Amino acid sequence: MAKSKTAFFCTNCGAQSPRWMGRCTACGEWNTFVEEVVEKHDSRKMGSGNSFKTESKPRLIHEVDMTSVKRLHAGSEELNRVLGGGIVPGALMLLGGEPGIGKSTLMLQVAMQMQDRKVLYVSGEESDMQLSMRASRLGYKHPACYVLTETSTETIFSHIGNIKPDVVVIDSVQTLTTDHVDSTAGSVAQIRESAASFQRYAKESGTPVFIIGHITKEGSLAGPKLLEHMVDAVLQFEGDHNNMYRVLRATKNRFGSTSELGIYEMRENGLREVPNPSELLLSRRDDAVSGVTVSATIEGLRPLLIETQALVSSAAYGTPQRSATGFDLRRMNMLLAVLEKRCGFRIAAKDVFLNVTGGLKVSDPAIDLGVISAVLSSNEDMPVGEKTCFAGEVGLTGEVRPVTHIEQRISEAGKLGFEEIFVSRHNLKGLEKKNFGIRVHPVTRIDQVFSLLFG
Repeated sequence: MAKSKTAFFCTNCGAQSPRWMGRCTACGEWNTFVEEVVEKHDSRKMGSGNSFKTESKPRLIHEVDMTSVKRLHAGSEELNRVLGGGIVPGALMLLGGEPGIGKSTLMLQVAMQMQDRKVLYVSGEESDMQLSMRASRLGYKHPACYVLTETSTETIFSHIGNIKPDVVVIDSVQTLTTDHVDSTAGSVAQIRESAASFQRYAKESGTPVFIIGHITKEGSLAGPKLLEHMVDAVLQFEGDHNNMYRVLRATKNRFGSTSELGIYEMRENGLREVPNPSELLLSRRDDAVSGVTVSATIEGLRPLLIETQALVSSAAYGTPQRSATGFDLRRMNMLLAVLEKRCGFRIAAKDVFLNVTGGLKVSDPAIDLGVISAVLSSNEDMPVGEKTCFAGEVGLTGEVRPVTHIEQRISEAGKLGFEEIFVSRHNLKGLEKKNFGIRVHPVTRIDQVFSLLFG
């Protein structure tokens, strides 16, 4: 019998080595090499994509016809926005997220909504009956949506050759195996070879392929880093299991922007798109409460109004506590230091808790002014008006700095019925305040904001 051939693979980047090394020469990580058994067969001879290959020849770049490339409608406006306007033919897209966050539900829902396309949904984690039950719960009927329960890559491509689908969904890449690599499912070699097979198939046949991937406990996609380099788009499905809202964002997109955002609401009958998330992210309060403000933020090109809640209380123990949910804790500490140093508010000896409602994680510096106003409101126990909004970055010297897309922020606040908004004075150069239908307060420093809010 022929002796099995083994090789060492880096679990971080997928680099291959004939012997074990303490440090990967490709990515520089330590102790990431694992030994796996591989067969002598050449992986390039795999029949995954050869039957779909068409003859190619070099062409001048200005002679390439771009008019024939038409994006496919994904059946979901939120997914279309994140992908940059729709699904590009021949694109390979990777979707990752926490276990149970709704990745399979989202992909099955997208597959069922593409009524004018032949879709093949391949699952290595669920049976045909489970998929049928989920589709029935979602309430969709698709006359040309095929389901396949299979983990062998060669068998999957055999069915693809018979069905010839317009869109393929793989759930998930960690369950796929190929006979040309003698290792367990989910290993570095299996993920690399299986993903490479679908990459060749997508590019040679022009069929878009969605691949669902697992993530590690650190939040990164499981498998080699090479997996993210192979695909055209990396989508991240985020959210809190205790919260009904889910956020879809692109961390890599060769055919569009990576700053767009899609928001879904998880319900019993599946995921519902949220076309206007500002109305859902803002709570309806009967009584005025201190420590609550509304800020105008931008996710991609979409303006959102989010609610920020702050609680400032006397420290029960010697060391004051600092906690922030949905906001960078280090930035919150910086803003508290600005209030202490530049404005004279004694907050260093007090506990400060901050929360961005809706389960969102916001990194936009434009909500700095809203965060500081919420902290001051809670510290003084004086509520901020319900029809007041904020959009401004706070610098280390206590000045209110201008932010981008100020017109979209002001317009969004006016659409939702807000009566006044605080912005940086430098943002109003060349703008006509009377065109917005909302009172705009131009400010330059934090103490000026405090005087206007609380007298």
